[in-house]
Amino acid sequence: MLHISILTLFPELFVSPFSQSIIKRATDTNIVSLEYINLRDFSTDSYKSVDDHPYGGGHGMIMRVDIIDRALHDCKKKHPSLTTQSILLDPQGKQYSQRIAKRLTTVEHLILLCAHYEGIDERVRNLVDEEISIGDYVLTGGEIPAMIIVDSVVRLLPHTLKKSEATIDESFTVNLLEYPQYTRPETYNNQRVPEILLSGNHQKIDEWRKDEAIKRTKKRRPDLLRSK
Repeated sequence: MLHISILTLFPELFVSPFSQSIIKRATDTNIVSLEYINLRDFSTDSYKSVDDHPYGGGHGMIMRVDIIDRALHDCKKKHPSLTTQSILLDPQGKQYSQRIAKRLTTVEHLILLCAHYEGIDERVRNLVDEEISIGDYVLTGGEIPAMIIVDSVVRLLPHTLKKSEATIDESFTVNLLEYPQYTRPETYNNQRVPEILLSGNHQKIDEWRKDEAIKRTKKRRPDLLRSK
């Protein structure tokens, strides 16, 4: 079982997305366990504050290193026998990819730290194993990136999907976008399903799909081919 701990100021944000569909099935069948840890529980003042003004002045508030350190320490202490990978969700981190998602499936205890407000005390970076960004844009916090990572990792775990082959030919798995897919009706608005898919010749279909995946990748994401 993969255990995922999410350190956040807004644990309630995760309840609805993770109580449905594939994630719910994975938790119900003990493929993954999820816990949401409220960082405010590690504050020491009566206001449960977790941030403060930045030294040197500036806009916004900064999340405090001491509070995050206590939360991380407590989280790891509850699962001492598990190999842990702690990740800060941050725009300055390494760009997230399918390759990283696959690597994270080998972890026993995944800790996702969701930053918020204007950012985190720089010393927090010394407390985590790595930093990950989901793209070159700024969000209000790390909660949505955490949801993306959980979804992309859990669906790769054995027995999560009903058909294990479903993850094999997906986009980005082999640095190619997925080939075009069709279903009924056979003709719609004068657009017809390619004849090869109706032929029943599975060898030819496989060849067509591979060629189409390469063509689509060259057209839409040539960078993927260069990174092979």
